[in-house]
Amino acid sequence: MNDMTPVKTTLKDWETDQEVRWCPGCGDYAILKAVQRTMPELGADPANTVFVSGIGCSSRFPYYMETYGFHTIHGRAPTIATGVKLANPELDVWLVTGDGDGLSIGGNHMLHLLRRNVDCQVLLFNNEIYGLTKGQYSPTSRTGTTSPSTPFGSVDRPVNPCAFALGSGARFVARGIDVNKNLTDTFKAAYKHKGTAFIEIFQNCIVYNEDVFQGFTNKKTAAETQIWLEHGEPLLFANGTKGLALDREHPEHLKPIVVDVVDGDWQAAGVLRHDQTNHALAYMLVEMPFGEYPMALGTVYDDPRPTFNQVLTKQREEVSAGKPADLQALIEHGQTWTVEEDGPEL
Repeated sequence: MNDMTPVKTTLKDWETDQEVRWCPGCGDYAILKAVQRTMPELGADPANTVFVSGIGCSSRFPYYMETYGFHTIHGRAPTIATGVKLANPELDVWLVTGDGDGLSIGGNHMLHLLRRNVDCQVLLFNNEIYGLTKGQYSPTSRTGTTSPSTPFGSVDRPVNPCAFALGSGARFVARGIDVNKNLTDTFKAAYKHKGTAFIEIFQNCIVYNEDVFQGFTNKKTAAETQIWLEHGEPLLFANGTKGLALDREHPEHLKPIVVDVVDGDWQAAGVLRHDQTNHALAYMLVEMPFGEYPMALGTVYDDPRPTFNQVLTKQREEVSAGKPADLQALIEHGQTWTVEEDGPEL
């Protein structure tokens, strides 16, 4: 997020003349359009916006945004984004990555971006597979996933991207679905947040992992399988007939349970209100196993603290206060050597 004066644009102002080259039907198309629709509503300025990506299908994103962009190397997008933001804090920096790029080779870099709280928006496309390199299992692939690299089924326990982000110190964590209309609202909330905003986007790979999220993305059953989070509102789903409460019969378990809500009286059922500043609640929501529970979507956690940019700038100002800049003095500081001109001829 930046504090620049809003600029009036349209969706067309954010589209490039490049042919969008993803597989027909890929969820990336929907995410791209959602971002392009959102930017005018944010009042963002294309000339002040930078998209940074690593390697993977999702990382073609900068080519399709009429902004500045860096298509970098595998897993290192967080380091480039950090450098861009520190070099010019006024720039609006967006980072686009995938579950492989961001959580495998790039996991270390992602961790440090999140803990430092660099002021940028992270869009992590999660399709639970390596798409660009032809369908190998990824860090988020489910146990039992068969692929060219796990022909007998993966035995790994998958990474939970949002739990990873929370554990890394992220101050904004959210979830969305590639084709869901609420995705733009999630982008707006992330943009409003001052600091690193991490959004996991469930993205359908129609070639190598088609419909892996169908259990909760199917529109016909979405009311029963999705719970959209709103700060201060009760954790209700299934058209208000079910909700999430704490297991008070076994408080030592510290776990949620699904309860029935009769006649709309969610308070009598003990349904919790969503508090997006509650870290423990956020972790509980993202760790709920789907099937036994609905999939928690929207803003899971939003509790700002000073950004890396702000703290670093303040430190520099305090250290340099009252000290005039003198490059020559800096060069001559400490030990110096004089190189004589009349050395041996070569």
